[in-house]
Amino acid sequence: MVLVSKFNFNERHRRSQHPLKRLIEYSRQYRHQIWLASLYSVLNKIFDLAPPALIGIAVDVVVEQQNSIIARWGIQDIYAQFIILSILTVIVWILESVFEYALAKQWRNLAQTIQHDLRLDAYQHLQELELAYFEDRSTGGLMSILSDDINQLERFLDIGANDLIQVTTTVIIIAGAFFIMAPSVAWMAMLPMPFILWGSVAFQRLLAPRYVDVREKVGFLNSRLANNLSGMMTIKSFVAEDYEAIRVTEESEAYCQSNRRAIALSAAFVPLIRMIILVGFTALLLYGGLAAVEGRITVGTYSVLVFLIQRLLWPLTRLGETFDQYQRAMASTSRVMNLLDTPIEIHTGDVALPVETVRGEIELHNVTFAYNGRHPIIENLSLYVPAGKTIAIVGSTGSGKSTLVKLLLRLYEVQSGNITLDGIELRNLRFNDLRRAIGLVSQDVFLFHGTVAENIAYGSFEATPAEIIHAATIAEAHEFIMQLPQGYDTIVGERGQKLSGGQRQRIAIARAILKNPPILILDEATSAVDNETEAAIQRSLEKITVNRTTIAIAHRLSTVRNADCIYVMEYGKLVEKGTHEQLIAQQGIYASLWRVQSGLVVASD
Repeated sequence: MVLVSKFNFNERHRRSQHPLKRLIEYSRQYRHQIWLASLYSVLNKIFDLAPPALIGIAVDVVVEQQNSIIARWGIQDIYAQFIILSILTVIVWILESVFEYALAKQWRNLAQTIQHDLRLDAYQHLQELELAYFEDRSTGGLMSILSDDINQLERFLDIGANDLIQVTTTVIIIAGAFFIMAPSVAWMAMLPMPFILWGSVAFQRLLAPRYVDVREKVGFLNSRLANNLSGMMTIKSFVAEDYEAIRVTEESEAYCQSNRRAIALSAAFVPLIRMIILVGFTALLLYGGLAAVEGRITVGTYSVLVFLIQRLLWPLTRLGETFDQYQRAMASTSRVMNLLDTPIEIHTGDVALPVETVRGEIELHNVTFAYNGRHPIIENLSLYVPAGKTIAIVGSTGSGKSTLVKLLLRLYEVQSGNITLDGIELRNLRFNDLRRAIGLVSQDVFLFHGTVAENIAYGSFEATPAEIIHAATIAEAHEFIMQLPQGYDTIVGERGQKLSGGQRQRIAIARAILKNPPILILDEATSAVDNETEAAIQRSLEKITVNRTTIAIAHRLSTVRNADCIYVMEYGKLVEKGTHEQLIAQQGIYASLWRVQSGLVVASD
């Protein structure tokens, strides 16, 4: 309990940190590239600010001639002075261009690297989270984080980070130049700086919650779109196009309104900055000009100061756009980092159990499980599955049959009791060893967008074409596959939508056959197919269940009547067990279900 409290405290502490600090912590591995990119940005800005100084020197040569700054270096000839000035100009422009290329390449490559690694880290972390996490969240919302939020961060690193560094460099260099060249008027030009910095911080604080709301709204919108695209058949069959269009419009309008609230504030930043800078620029123009006329500063120095204050003006007016990018990026960073900080509730064990050594003996000891603190769906369940035998689990909907599958795969963790495989508790086994030992064929078959061959070989990626065809033949799928337009190279579509339910089911069985696991779980594998397809599936299952531990979860009792043992579940508890004949003789729940399904009992009006 102390460890849990400490972990929760650490998690809350991380989530309370500023997103920029969390991003810096994540980016430690890229610090060399960041320092290099930052150096290029600074050097580029230094050489970018050099031309005003060269203009001031040129003015000084024209006005002072033999008394100019270059003349003090020992070069009295005017022509030679301009030659020196021209050479310096060429060098400055070349170096400015070189570092412009270097910073653009370095920052863009860095942005690509970080967004690539961050997306992979976030996705891999998602894969390690338990199923309960996904049941509480929408696919569209998670897609928004993995795609849109990370892309938002990439856009800031691509442009915004360089802009912030260069604005900071500009302020430091110009402030230093002012105080060195004309300390008597420098304070006038620098007077607006504290107000600009204060205003920038204030705007950040006001913008931050607005952009957090923007990211949330785009998550809701993506969730709605993803849900509707996957459910298009249902939408069309219920003539709900107008209804769904209205719901998408509402989500999109909420996103637009959220953006408008942020834009209303961020758009005011640049005009306000301009007004503040105007004060310093006007003061310099007036008092600097008077100082030049009175001889307190040279004409060249005055020229440099006027040019420099202009060079300071434009970067500061772009600061509003940069801060806008920054706040959007920080809102996105917060969502991505919150995902990365989500604790993994179910951890892999450290006991190895190579698949070739698995016998397949499974035992549940007083297992209790509930979803998210709800009433237990399985309670004090004890069940034994002998190695190499076929057992069936039957019962009404909601009795906990399919939940057992998730517990056996450790997709969820039991609240109490334990489950063992070959005498080893599942908690102690490595995930890979446990799940490689189990082949699952469920009612809800998921096929990936790709070819038939790729879907059969999923999880057995090194399989040869001959092995794929052999597995499909045993599953009685080869014949219909060969009738497809491109045979095994036919694209099945997203979720296998180009195939019928029976075809998808047989491909799923072929996939399990190719995996050749010591334990086979059939979760309502024939409940959604026609009689002919069911007969074909039953023939293939009879072949692959020989000398293999098989757990068949079924609603149709006819498909499991030949099982070595049948367990009957009701409300998460084991109420009957035995062979088909034994259970019929008991005249209990199983016998009642059998009579109904076999047509021996007709419900009265």
